[in-house]
Amino acid sequence: MNSVFPNPTPQIEEISICWVLAIHHTFHFFSTFMAQPTLIAAICVLTLSHLVQATTFTIVNKCDYVVWPGILSNAGVPTLATTGFTLQRGETKTITAPTSWGGRFWGRTHCSHDSDGKFSCLTGDCGSGKLECSGNGAAPPATLAEFTLDGAGGLDFFDVSLVDGYNIPMLVVPPGGKGQNCSSTGCVVDLNGLCPSELRIMSSNGRDGIACKSACEAFRQPQYCCSGAYATPDTCKPSSYSQVFKTACPRAYSYAYDDKTSTFTCANAADYSITFCPSPNTSQKSSQEATTPGQNTETTTTAMPTSPLVDNTIMYEGLILDESEASPFRVTTYIFGIITVAIWWWCQIF
Repeated sequence: MNSVFPNPTPQIEEISICWVLAIHHTFHFFSTFMAQPTLIAAICVLTLSHLVQATTFTIVNKCDYVVWPGILSNAGVPTLATTGFTLQRGETKTITAPTSWGGRFWGRTHCSHDSDGKFSCLTGDCGSGKLECSGNGAAPPATLAEFTLDGAGGLDFFDVSLVDGYNIPMLVVPPGGKGQNCSSTGCVVDLNGLCPSELRIMSSNGRDGIACKSACEAFRQPQYCCSGAYATPDTCKPSSYSQVFKTACPRAYSYAYDDKTSTFTCANAADYSITFCPSPNTSQKSSQEATTPGQNTETTTTAMPTSPLVDNTIMYEGLILDESEASPFRVTTYIFGIITVAIWWWCQIF
């Protein structure tokens, strides 16, 4: 009697043969590959080099006074070797960070220890009571340099922000970086002398301006803070106060949605320099007369408008990426890393 079900034997045999051939060719490929130690060594070196590759930040103090830089890593990102240090007049310090690091730098000024040994600063204080900020951010007002390294498309994103106010001139330069929007940025004007009286923070003797608040910090109103009913780019517009910052420092963030002219991206930017008081006319103590906006000595080319990704410290709108600018080395090392892991996995199984 013939069965109503088809005979499954030919199909099973066909599948078995396919598996045998697949395993045979796989063993042949890996046996040939493993016989070439030079190639394997090269793959390992390239893969490991990606893991240890670092970005160098060179912090320079050209002010005529001591600056105490602070560093805060983004949430979920490992902290750097230091989170705060002293930078004497004319001194330079180098900081290394993983290529995928993100965070911010700022300068603290007018710092001292009290009789109990507690460390504090009149501007940019991080509230740790010590030289190291240890995971604390800057108390406004403070000029911020913000970075997201190896972000979308393998690009670095960075800006100088006055959204939290201003306390010290700052310039960020990306030597070696590539891309049409890879350019220097900062605020090289001493805004403390230009600051409206209602935003100005005075020195302890009450005679000199030492920092300039943002309108958000000074008035706590949603139209200045881009909050509540003003929490979108369409509803939160520049104020007369943010325009003071923007006129003096056109490349810096002046309010929360000032993205198009204030965000910069670089590919292959191995290093960054951050300079406090970059221009001779801003190196004097903030109590002296400030430079007018027309005397801005920044000579870098005009940046192309752009807006990068959103992360947990920097708000960016309307991201437009040209991934062809991303580092080919980073992409290549990812591919080699996958191959290396696959080899290890096969060796464990067989």
